[in-house]
Amino acid sequence: MPPLVLASTSPRRLDLVRRLGIEPARVAAPAIDEAPRSRELPRDYALRLAVEKAQAIDRAPGEVVLAGDTTVALGRRILPPADTLAIQRDLLGRLSGRRHHCLSAVCVIAADGRLRTRIADTIVAFKPLSPPEIDAYLDCGEGLGKAGGYAIQGRAEAFVRFLHGSHSGVMGLPLFETRALLRAAGLPLG
Repeated sequence: MPPLVLASTSPRRLDLVRRLGIEPARVAAPAIDEAPRSRELPRDYALRLAVEKAQAIDRAPGEVVLAGDTTVALGRRILPPADTLAIQRDLLGRLSGRRHHCLSAVCVIAADGRLRTRIADTIVAFKPLSPPEIDAYLDCGEGLGKAGGYAIQGRAEAFVRFLHGSHSGVMGLPLFETRALLRAAGLPLG
């Protein structure tokens, strides 16, 4: 089996890759500029970041590189990561009672250098959130630094009244799409 390099520092992505029965040979931190380009659409943005992350890693002969990006969008607007509590509060207020898209892009560079991508577009609808619910969620600390300001695998799952698409994609790596790309790159997954 060719060695797999995970181009991510996200513990969630590493956990999700392990759910496929794979242990990466190494994990590498891609250094790229993640700022959206002028008028860049959310789908294009997520795919571009996944590709740039995969290409930013030095790949040894025979290695397969896996990278991903999860972008949260309201319509055509790319929501920033919740880097501060103020941003997180604003994001949760925007998502309250509304549907949004979680676009989870995956890029795999095979041992022969062939690049393949896929994207999972998951629609998530939150219930209307009261100010005390938002405050309580901010206090738990789990959504800070995350796309959209929440972690669906934690307490925020109780806010979801509707989800259509990939639950693992909302967490950070769509497993169905990832498995297909890794198999195409020569990894023997059952």
